[in-house]
Amino acid sequence: MSKLSLRTEGDTVVVVTRRFAAPPAEVFRAHTDPALVQQWCLGPDGWTMPVCICDARPGGKMRYEWTNGDGAGFHLTGEFVEVEAPHRIVHIERMHLPDPTPDNRVETTFAADGDGTLLTMRMQLPDAATRAMMLSTGMEHGMEDSYQRLERAWQR
Repeated sequence: MSKLSLRTEGDTVVVVTRRFAAPPAEVFRAHTDPALVQQWCLGPDGWTMPVCICDARPGGKMRYEWTNGDGAGFHLTGEFVEVEAPHRIVHIERMHLPDPTPDNRVETTFAADGDGTLLTMRMQLPDAATRAMMLSTGMEHGMEDSYQRLERAWQR
């Protein structure tokens, strides 16, 4: 069962929320430490991330490259705009499928929630068509698969 909730606002916004049984500093670190990101942010089983650049500071760059081992793959590039450890990250990203998508502004917050963390990711797309294309990729399932992988790592 998915713990991830996805909703839309207006024509261009996607909001993802998910609760984690870990403190905000731990969830924040899992999203900013390249060695950790590379272990869990993989989408469906069978995919890997051979390249993970995550320089989580204002002006820092990001580049994630995924492959399924059968020749299929894609990558994401972006820049960090604001980083307020362990509470908030704002970055701009674009997917390369292979052509780059328009910029997606992503604000992620990590709020204390009882003994865990409520992650809220607000994605601002440039237009309705880009948002529809992004939602059609099945991103919700890939995100939840990744987050379940992260939770399993914490349970070890």
